[in-house]
Amino acid sequence: MEAKGLFNVARKEFIDHLTSRKFIIILALFLIISVYSMHEGIDNYNDRLERYKEQMSQITEKEGIEPGYMAEKPSILDIFLMMSFQMTLFGAILAIAMGFDLISREKESRSLKSLLSHPVYRDEIINGKALGGILALVFAIGNALLISFAMLLLFSIVPDLNELWRIALFGVVSILCILTYFSIALMTSTISENSGKSIIYALIIFLAISLFLPMGGGIVAEIVVGEPPESPTFRYEIPPPTPSENENETGGVIKPVKIEIPMEDEEWQRYEEESKAYWEKRRGIDDAIFTLVPTTNYLAVSSAVLSKNGGVRMFGPGYRSETEGQDVLERIWKNILALIIFPIVFFAIAYVKFMRMDIR
Repeated sequence: MEAKGLFNVARKEFIDHLTSRKFIIILALFLIISVYSMHEGIDNYNDRLERYKEQMSQITEKEGIEPGYMAEKPSILDIFLMMSFQMTLFGAILAIAMGFDLISREKESRSLKSLLSHPVYRDEIINGKALGGILALVFAIGNALLISFAMLLLFSIVPDLNELWRIALFGVVSILCILTYFSIALMTSTISENSGKSIIYALIIFLAISLFLPMGGGIVAEIVVGEPPESPTFRYEIPPPTPSENENETGGVIKPVKIEIPMEDEEWQRYEEESKAYWEKRRGIDDAIFTLVPTTNYLAVSSAVLSKNGGVRMFGPGYRSETEGQDVLERIWKNILALIIFPIVFFAIAYVKFMRMDIR
């Protein structure tokens, strides 16, 4: 009986989203931008593929000649890497637009009280609204991926099985990222008195964790660990006074002499140890701060998923090796955990607040 009430609320919310003018407009913009990103990615892929084929043909014709720089064969996955960047912005906007008035709208229309008069419990309402929103987001991401896959086939680009499961995994990671912003909007909708305040709070949190936190992370790390140790590559010493023929020209002032410190010098070794300890501490603080940024976690995981050998690369195809593929999970497990924890935390706040809400 409880499951029936939950699914009824979820079905109603899902249908309301799909028939909402707001959702349709934002979804249309989201799909248009996805198509544009795919088109740009496919053009870039075809250009790189042509250059690769041309270089390979030149190497084949000139056997025994060392090519010098060997271009890497482009991967279909690079096309979706470009798509991941627009997902961080427009996917977040779509999620916030879907969730900012889920509860506040019911408050403003005073329909919560009449809704609870039906055989449905409070937890079924909040869980059903969340489930309906999640299904709508899955619908949006699924359509974007289907359109993207259709464009690949249209340009005669056929992914293999390995690339297919990576693309599907990219879709799952994208949903996790967008769920974070949906849960933020649901939370602000629950704690706010009206929808106007809800969307303002949601946008403030969005800007804080996506823009201000990364910008302030480096400042905080520098304040905590201080300035980096100064390199002792050179030092200045005052030579002992000696008679000089040019004393009249220098005005009798003895100038410091620049002395280079040898690599084996103890001072240089001490600098290397201090510098290594400093940057390890600085990197630890930076990692801890950036783990709190959903977009950073998303880009780290999606770039790992979409890399040919599983290497983590934030921008561009870059160099990928088997070593990177072996330790990729060790690098990104914190990012994956953060993408899972963020929606749970914000939804838990919304759930507790809704269950304790005074509905009159």
